[in-house]
Amino acid sequence: MKKILLIIIILVLSVNGFAQNYELGSWNILNLKYNYSKKWSAFGEAQLRSLKFYNNFHYYEYKIGINYKVHKNVKLTLGAGSYQTYKEGGDFVLPKNNDEFRLWPQIILFQSLGKLKIEQRYRAEFRFTSNGYRNRYRYRFGVSYPFGKERNDYKTFQVNASNEIFFTDKEPYFERNRFLFAFNYKPSKATTIQIGYLHQFDYKINDEVGRDFLQLGCYIELFRKQSPNTSIDTDIKDN
Repeated sequence: MKKILLIIIILVLSVNGFAQNYELGSWNILNLKYNYSKKWSAFGEAQLRSLKFYNNFHYYEYKIGINYKVHKNVKLTLGAGSYQTYKEGGDFVLPKNNDEFRLWPQIILFQSLGKLKIEQRYRAEFRFTSNGYRNRYRYRFGVSYPFGKERNDYKTFQVNASNEIFFTDKEPYFERNRFLFAFNYKPSKATTIQIGYLHQFDYKINDEVGRDFLQLGCYIELFRKQSPNTSIDTDIKDN
């Protein structure tokens, strides 16, 4: 684990030099999930983003939700959260571009193709913003490949890539495209550390702007003691 952490630190420091020239932003995630049973789970997540490398912080969000696994290949989610976007040019510059409460149901479909794991996520967002009510719809397609030494029914490492499109029921309909390539390291059953590159393109929207980001994530899973055989999710991590 020490070697892996050292590699991650070196990568972050290397990216820092690159980011100074290309204005690579930071995208930080802390996710906590509680598995009540094989079917039911709950989660909470916080995100903090900056338009430059750990500078010009412009966005944060926090959300909670519940998951229900209808089938081993189908998961339903209902989530809600607060999403706050500030103007560019510094750290949390006022006035805000957007102050939003969001309610979102989603369905995730899983499929395996050899060692590859394929995920399709469909999400509807009901958005109560400072600029009025909006609807938005999202579709994400992703693939992941777990590898490394197997421990307690999970692989130590995983690489994944995903692409997500955002669209609405009003012109111009298309809003955003988001691509992510990430590397995950699982030092224990309960913890996943993620480092990745995220590119986001926006089309004429006035909340969060599109940029390139270094993504760092920490995902922690807790398991109910009465259910020691609760299966571990190896799906693509949420954003």
